Amino acid sequence: MVDAWFQCASGASGDMLLGALLDAGASLDVVRDAVGAVRTEGVEITTERVRRAGLAALKAHVRVAESHHHRGWNEVRRLLEDAGPGLAQDARERAVATFHRLARAEARAHGLPLDKVHFHEVGALDAIADVVGVCAALHDLGVDRIGAGPVALGGGTVQTSHGRLPVPVPAVVELLSEVNAPVTNGGVERELCTPTGAALLAHHVHDWGPVPAMRLAGTGTGAGTADIPRAPNVLRVVLGNRPAASTPREPGPTVVLAANVDDLDPRLWPVVLDRLLAAGADDAWLTPILMKKGRPAHTVSALVPADRRAAVRETIFRETSSIGVREVDATKYALDRTETTVELSGHRVRVKVAWFDGEPVNVQAEHDDLLAAATATGVPVKRLLGRALASITPPD
Repeated sequence: MVDAWFQCASGASGDMLLGALLDAGASLDVVRDAVGAVRTEGVEITTERVRRAGLAALKAHVRVAESHHHRGWNEVRRLLEDAGPGLAQDARERAVATFHRLARAEARAHGLPLDKVHFHEVGALDAIADVVGVCAALHDLGVDRIGAGPVALGGGTVQTSHGRLPVPVPAVVELLSEVNAPVTNGGVERELCTPTGAALLAHHVHDWGPVPAMRLAGTGTGAGTADIPRAPNVLRVVLGNRPAASTPREPGPTVVLAANVDDLDPRLWPVVLDRLLAAGADDAWLTPILMKKGRPAHTVSALVPADRRAAVRETIFRETSSIGVREVDATKYALDRTETTVELSGHRVRVKVAWFDGEPVNVQAEHDDLLAAATATGVPVKRLLGRALASITPPD
């Protein structure tokens, strides 16, 4: 299991997050393929080594074709869902969920229905590229859990398509307050945290606070556009692995959300389960049931961290025909995991190891990686699976 921790002392934006992850080792080719898979006008992503207040950093440049097309939430979602195979499923789900959060925040901030939100700046090509690029980079690095320190917001005002707005702009406040994120001013009269950066943090960060105890594996520094003399305008990411625990982790507050549904087109259920996971559920499943008068139906259930229940509940209402959701408190015990990679015929496959009482009790290869390797090489998936598991010797 790879952990990431973001230091946002000079704020957060999509290009800063992308630059930090690329500097930490994410593949620029993977990011370009993922962004190219979203069929929009032309987008070019390059990187440049720069200095910000004396610190070396990587600047991610996203150059886009001129466009006056202000896309709404529904169109952005279709673009992401219809993207080509260069956008991995995990990255696709992360990107859809991030833009969904952004759309909800814009709707609340400006008093609009969700389907009437037009993103303007944040829905422009560069923001789509930022979100997809960050999600693809996280997938490429194998990041499983993310933390972050306080987010600097900035001050003053900024010119937007809605006119000149105070910093932080309303959407940023909506996004970060939704997840109880710690924030600071940052000490400068300029925008430090953008809506795109806030949305990426709001969806991905599990733990807000200081860097967690872990064995360091790498770091990256992403540069903001401006060089602010008094403080380095950078965002840093620290990568590492938490030590395997000898017993299951202590459970956090968890709930099970469930609804009985007897009138939904069954072809929609795979999409519903994907959306529940993207909204923050740890697991989601269907159970066939028989309702009154002998009607066949399904119970859709989701195991959800307590702080994600609202988003998952909303997803059930929006994506199914249910008009009621029940909630039950639950306790979840989870084994700690570590992650490694193996090379199979030139293709990287991630393998997760689960630990109990200091010993590995389960080893599993990532199916999406196996499928990609099988497609590229023509070797059956089951044969690659055997080779991946046989090549793993868990550390003592």
